[in-house]
Amino acid sequence: QVQLVESGGGLVQPGGSLRLSCAASGIIFRFYAMGWYRQAPGKQRELVAGISSGGNTDYVDSVKGRFTISRDNAKNTVYLQMNSLKPEDTAVYYCNGRRTTTLQDYWGQGTQVTVSS
Repeated sequence: QVQLVESGGGLVQPGGSLRLSCAASGIIFRFYAMGWYRQAPGKQRELVAGISSGGNTDYVDSVKGRFTISRDNAKNTVYLQMNSLKPEDTAVYYCNGRRTTTLQDYWGQGTQVTVSS
């Protein structure tokens, strides 16, 4: 059974930091590209950051310089370090794992991030 379990969300003041974690099980983690998506109320889900199986990273423009995605293949975990948080970063953040060679695609249940004073 495949599971992606996010943790680390919460309430933080503007300018603060959070680190999200996504622990994967049931997949050969090192073969998967991993991504963090977010969905704010009334908006479409968007890709925030991605990391390939080889470690290449990409970010949406709005988070460049503030967020960092990383992975630890030994722990089957992907992280999203979020610094200088803004109220517009408020959303449910979802972890995604995708293996393009087999078209396997999995999602976590989401974790709420709220940036507010």
